[in-house]
Amino acid sequence: MSFRIIVAFGCFTCLAIYLVVTAPPPLPLEASRAGAGRSLPVARMFDAVNAINDAARATYTARIVGPGGKAGLKFGEDWAEPGVDKGPLPALFLRLTAARIEARPPRLGLYLGSDAPINASNLFAGTQATAFARVRATKAPVFSTSERGDQVAMYPDFASAAPCVSCHNDHPDSPRKDWQLDAVMGATTWTYPEAALNADSALEVTEAFYRAVEEAYQRYLDKAAGFAVPVTIGAAWPEAGAPVLPDSATFMAEVRARAGGAVMRALILSGGEGGA
Repeated sequence: MSFRIIVAFGCFTCLAIYLVVTAPPPLPLEASRAGAGRSLPVARMFDAVNAINDAARATYTARIVGPGGKAGLKFGEDWAEPGVDKGPLPALFLRLTAARIEARPPRLGLYLGSDAPINASNLFAGTQATAFARVRATKAPVFSTSERGDQVAMYPDFASAAPCVSCHNDHPDSPRKDWQLDAVMGATTWTYPEAALNADSALEVTEAFYRAVEEAYQRYLDKAAGFAVPVTIGAAWPEAGAPVLPDSATFMAEVRARAGGAVMRALILSGGEGGA
């Protein structure tokens, strides 16, 4: 085995370990430089960040909103209003995350839409509606290029937890009342300006999205810290009779554990160069 092959193998072994641990240390400079030469199709980076988003939404919905509601915590569209002791609904949690990532240098865009949204501003139209029809039919992502040249990826957004279904079916403004578990409720749309990126850039975008999720969750914790009825924030998760919230480190450890395998498969195990 040549020296070059040995170095490359060692580099990507280190990168794989980095992606699956809960609190990864910075990559060694040598590994970072070696990995920078590998070209990745943007579709694989989209797969990675979408896996993180799915893990964050699932964790927030199934472990915060569902049991939190039973413990007396409230969630609503007006959560950010002064004096309102609520947390964001799962869709609004995604919107918080999107606002954080779009303010960062990676230039990654995130949007959640549907053909039957509660908020009319999230209604798909034109080419988005056409792409979503394909997503709904195939339950698979659809990739395209926008008129201005941005790379676009649309992933199905499934009703993965009971609170997703009950919230949409019970909401007075919902245009549809017959949602069921595992239905395609909408789609998550990602945009990025380049069709390919090197390993360093892919890792940078992926880690930036993890930070965006953490900042979104921390904003909820900051609000909860000022509730009229105090909420204990620590290592515990809410459950019936226990209106507590995990701190950001505990929450993110769960998100990273859920997403780590999919992120590694997208960025490391897919192999090859060039197009998706």
